[in-house]
This record gives sequence, C-alpha cells and structure tokens, in this order.
Amino acid sequence: MFADRAAGGADVESLWRRDQGGRGEAKSCQTGEISTVEAAVQSHSSRDAGIQTDQSQEAVQDLNLCHRAPVDYAGLLSFLQRVEEDVIKELNKNWRSHAFDGFEVNWTDQNETVSCLFSLSYPEAQDQKLQVTSISWNATGSVVACSYGRLDDGDWSTEKSYVCTWNLDRRGLNLQHPDLVVDVPSSVMCLSFHPSEPSLIAGGLFSGEVMVWDTSRIEDPLIWRTGMTDDTHTDPVYQVKQKVEWMQDLKHSYHFQVLSISTDGKVLVWQTERDGRLTLAEGFALVAQQVPRSAKLKKLSKEYLFSVSWSPVRPLVFAAASGEGEVQLFDFGKSSQKPAVSIKQTSDQSPVYCIEFNIKQTQLLAAGDATGTVKIWQLSSEFTEQGPREMNQLEQLANEVTD
Repeated sequence: MFADRAAGGADVESLWRRDQGGRGEAKSCQTGEISTVEAAVQSHSSRDAGIQTDQSQEAVQDLNLCHRAPVDYAGLLSFLQRVEEDVIKELNKNWRSHAFDGFEVNWTDQNETVSCLFSLSYPEAQDQKLQVTSISWNATGSVVACSYGRLDDGDWSTEKSYVCTWNLDRRGLNLQHPDLVVDVPSSVMCLSFHPSEPSLIAGGLFSGEVMVWDTSRIEDPLIWRTGMTDDTHTDPVYQVKQKVEWMQDLKHSYHFQVLSISTDGKVLVWQTERDGRLTLAEGFALVAQQVPRSAKLKKLSKEYLFSVSWSPVRPLVFAAASGEGEVQLFDFGKSSQKPAVSIKQTSDQSPVYCIEFNIKQTQLLAAGDATGTVKIWQLSSEFTEQGPREMNQLEQLANEVTD
C-alpha cells in the first residue's frame, strides 16, 4: 500500500538577497580629483618708453598735426577788440602808479650763504654807550651770553656794566629784553661758560677781579669771586688778549678751576671753595726779560682783527671779528689769502670785538660789536659740512707752513 519513492528537490530563490545586491554600491573615503588651473601674474603686454625730450623734427610736426585744435580767428579778434579799452585803461593806471618807486630789479642770485637770525641788545647798556666786549655759548648751545664794557679810550674804570643772557629756544624771545641781567661793579672784559654745566659762567673784570655766576639763580647769581687781594690781577682781564677758561680739578671732583690771563703778565689758576671764594691754586708770571724787544704796544686801529673763532665741524673754516665792522669767514679750502664771505655787522663801521661759533648748533655764529649789539648769524651748509678731503688739505697747509 505504501512504497518508497524518490522525488526531485525544489529551489526557492531569495528575493531579499537579490534586492539588497541591486541597491548596494561601492564607496570610497578618498576625495575626488581636484581641478587645478595654472595662471601667471605678469602682464601679457610690455611697452618701451624713453624719458629724453629730444625728438626728430618730423615727429614733432606729426604730433602737432594730431593734437592741433581748430582756431577761431574771428572769435579771437572779436575778444581782443572787446577788451582792448579796459586793458589800455589798466596799463595807463599802472604806469602812473608810485607803488614801485625806488625798487631796483636785481637779476643776480642773492647770497644766502649767511643770514642774520637775531639781533640782540640791552637798551640800558646802549644808552650808556657800552660795548659788547665778549660773548659765549653755554653747554647746550641754546643760551648766548654777552658782557658789556668798553674797549676804547676813556676813564671808565669805575663805570658799572652788565652780563646779559638770552635763551634762543624760548618762546616769546624778546630781542631787547634779556632773560637775565647781572649788574657788575666794573666793566666785564671777557666771559666763558662752563663746558659741561650750562648755568655757570665766569667773567674777568677791568679791575682784575674774576667772578663766577650761576644763571639759574635769578635773584643772586654771583656764587664765587676772587675779591681784591694781593693775589688778584693788577691789570684788566681783557677779552682779546686775555681769556677766562674752565678746568676740572682732578683731586676734588666738586671743585672747578678757572684760568685767567691779564696784561699784568700773570697767568693765574683759581679754585672754587664752598664759602664762595676763588682762591689762588697756582700762578705764573711773564717777566720783562722774556718779552721780545721787538714787541711794542700799539694803539688799536680799525684794521685789526679783534677776535677769531674756529669752526667746530670744519677744520679749514674760521671766523674773524674785524675792526671795520665786518664779520669775515675764511675757508682755507678755497683760499688762504682772502675771506670767502664778508658780512656787514655794523652800518657805521663800528668795530666787531668778539665772535664765537656754537659748538652744538654748528650753523650759528654770534658776534658782538661796539654799538652794544649781538648778532646771531646762520651759516649755510657750505660752512658746516666737511668735505671728504678736508683733513688732508689741512695737513698739507700745515706742512707748507712748517717747511
């Protein structure tokens, strides 16, 4: 009834696997290819241009033909006829005007080598006919001092004088009102600011006394003096042939020493003390046997050069104060026989007694004269800039003198 029988197998295809395989896709984590383009920054065109102005005549004519605008000659004539009457009227008015009377046309180049920057004076000293006997710049180069006295004939040994200072950098500078005026009982013949202390200034008097003032002390500027003792000079301490210089006392740093020279033949070294005295440290004397027999005292004349000052930056340049009222600038690089520039300091040819370069502001030169005026001259770069071979020229001149 029942019997064994082998039947064939049946396969059922998986629809899920087929569907999953159809929806799948291969992916990668790397980025796709990046598009690049090469570009240059240089311009693609160039043009040659010349800066010279020379052109051929043909090129100029072509250029004029290209840019020539049409001219309305009829309109130009109409315009000139319309304004002719007004132009003639104005020309006649100008011809009758006196606005330019006395004006002279100078077609030559003006000499701007030296110009007057300031003209300083103290009217009270000028009223007494006092002269500027000495000038000095302070250590900063901003303050100029002058002393008043006399260098001409006359009995003026008891006449008082003044020391005046002006700060040229101060706002509202008054040319006829010094910042400081010091009354001095005797004529001041020479001045010298301290080389490093801007407010200290030493002076030599006609009486032979030496004084030191502190210009920062307005009420009582006198801080040291020699007094009239047996050690002091017996003759005036003149500016032209005598001078006052500062020295440093190496043993005592708080001490200053002052060197003074007088016509009495003495060279004295004074030392400052705490009690306001200048005491004699050492001295030298020139005896009569040491004076050459050919040396004779002569009366001062207008042909004399009263003072000279070497430029602090130009070894071949110096300035001289003339007895004929001029400031003369010499430049050995150009000539050793005549001045490079002569400046008229005084209109009446009154002597110029003193002169000094500013060691800080090297373009400034101060000069004092017999009219009681201090003029500040400003120099151009011609006198303040050293040439490349200037030192060689100076050595050559020195060798010529010694040969």
